[in-house]
Amino acid sequence: MSVVSSLVRPLVALRPVRALLAITGLAALTACGPVAFSGVAAPRVDPTSGPVQVALLVPAGSSEQGRQVLATSLENAARLAVSDLRGVEIDLRIYETAGDPARAAQVAQQASDAGAQIILGPVFGEEANAVGAAVASRGLNVLSFSNNAAIAGGNVFILGQSFENTAQRLLDHAVAEGRGQVMIVAERTTEGEIAQAAIQTAAARSGASIVATESYSFSQQGIVDALPAIASTARSSGAQTLFFTANTAGALPILAQLLPDNRIAHPQFQFAGLTRWDIPAATLELRGLQGGWFAMPDPAQTERFEDRYRNAYGSAPHPIAALAYDGIAAIGALLATGQSDALSRAALTQGSGFVGVNGVFRFRPDGSVQRGLAVATIRDNAVVILDPAPRSFAGPGS
Repeated sequence: MSVVSSLVRPLVALRPVRALLAITGLAALTACGPVAFSGVAAPRVDPTSGPVQVALLVPAGSSEQGRQVLATSLENAARLAVSDLRGVEIDLRIYETAGDPARAAQVAQQASDAGAQIILGPVFGEEANAVGAAVASRGLNVLSFSNNAAIAGGNVFILGQSFENTAQRLLDHAVAEGRGQVMIVAERTTEGEIAQAAIQTAAARSGASIVATESYSFSQQGIVDALPAIASTARSSGAQTLFFTANTAGALPILAQLLPDNRIAHPQFQFAGLTRWDIPAATLELRGLQGGWFAMPDPAQTERFEDRYRNAYGSAPHPIAALAYDGIAAIGALLATGQSDALSRAALTQGSGFVGVNGVFRFRPDGSVQRGLAVATIRDNAVVILDPAPRSFAGPGS
């Protein structure tokens, strides 16, 4: 069995029934919205006649060293996926955006003129929005690395794990565990507001009840000032679960320290978080997060990819590099069906989805992504999986 056939493939290939850390900071949260669907058909493809051209847009060409590191990791992961394909040839062409929306739109048009039949990337939300608009009239679909669901739609799809996807997984688990009375604790920032809205939307779908919401100014003093109100509301509201929007590079460590000091702690209150609590590893040692819940991709699949990347390139991949692998391999899996419309919206949004190096995922008709996530907790300063990531999807995407 080839690597791709075991790591990334359509769940049913031919039948009609079928992560302010880098992971969480890629939303590039803005007021921009999705590009209206133009109705232009995606380019027809014939994988049997030669390589299918795919444009990879990465944030290289910037003066920011971090963007160059990210660009290199994305390119490496994409090339690893291309090398793993069997029976399908992809002509991967790299375009540098520098993380700039105007430049991203320009190179996307250049890629289209050169014969690209689908675009993978770019990273940031504003870039993806600009790229989608630039190539919508040409029928090109865009698989962005962004996790900002606000820019998804039309010809733009997101590969990044979204707030709503994470919230849905955790709230489904909370309801199943009898912890469905939820209080949201959010920072007063644009990202915090979007995260709060995602939790509210997910709660409506899961059957959880939002019984209270408290917020704080995004500063250490702002958190300290808000603590009495947060603690009081947690006690008076009947909340069983406190759902934090904060990440480990922001307010989460302070909340994890101060809330237990105010007698708001596990097991009386179940803590849950919208972001990864295992990155960096030092977060696992925070006393207040012991017993808390967070969502993460299938750790076995992730470890397997990271080992392969290290063996190929001699270093660890960037936290979102796996998205580039997933994107290329999903494209390859669709091309392997031999259908001329393999890169159309209908093909991309097949209900069965794909198996990627971070587990199962599928694109919804609205351009967002649903990823199969595990529910994890922290026990004795180590990650423990409470509910494994699903290995397939039940029912059509919605």
